[in-house]
Amino acid sequence: RPKREPVTLETMLAIRHSLDLDDAFDAAVWACLTTTFFAAARLGEFTVPTLSAFDPLVHVTPSCIRTEIDREGLEQTVFALPRTKTSIHGEDVYWAVQTERCNPKPALHNHLRLNAPGRKNALFAYRHHGKLRPLTKSAFLARIQKAVTTAGLPHFHGHSIRIGATLEYLLRGVPFDVVKVKGRWRSDAFIVYLRRHAQVMAPYMQSQPRLRSAF
Repeated sequence: RPKREPVTLETMLAIRHSLDLDDAFDAAVWACLTTTFFAAARLGEFTVPTLSAFDPLVHVTPSCIRTEIDREGLEQTVFALPRTKTSIHGEDVYWAVQTERCNPKPALHNHLRLNAPGRKNALFAYRHHGKLRPLTKSAFLARIQKAVTTAGLPHFHGHSIRIGATLEYLLRGVPFDVVKVKGRWRSDAFIVYLRRHAQVMAPYMQSQPRLRSAF
């Protein structure tokens, strides 16, 4: 397939500018986008294929969320996906609090405050005419596409989120093997999707790498 352009933090900020985060639907879309990006997850793992397809045994719900703190006091928000493309027994994905305006934590809290999905409802279900409606992949992509068109950005693909997340973590200097585990990649195939190879490799190529200095 043709390579997908990665979603970047700049892309997400442009999308955010076009959303009304006091609107139930937009709040769900923004929370889903930021969670999927920083968890380096597949879009289909946080949305449902159709309105009637939601199954709490298959799709993520609020009850799937937990917080883990390591021995250094670093916090991760973990989503226990009941089932994934590569595991019928489910997998964990997770993100940490970010400093950017794309921070997934306030986005998630805002969505939960506005839409208040029950513990066994779809995680990103939103209020529609007084009832909860699960967020479908098509509805998510349609809203995002409208936002990127308004911003004058290229066409948006769902897979671009995962590719963009991988690129973002690599640009931060996260080692390839760590990113591979984070994204649950089964092989090194994700490398063929990457752009900005020189920028990704720059921290490792300097005569006195910043990574070594930080260590």
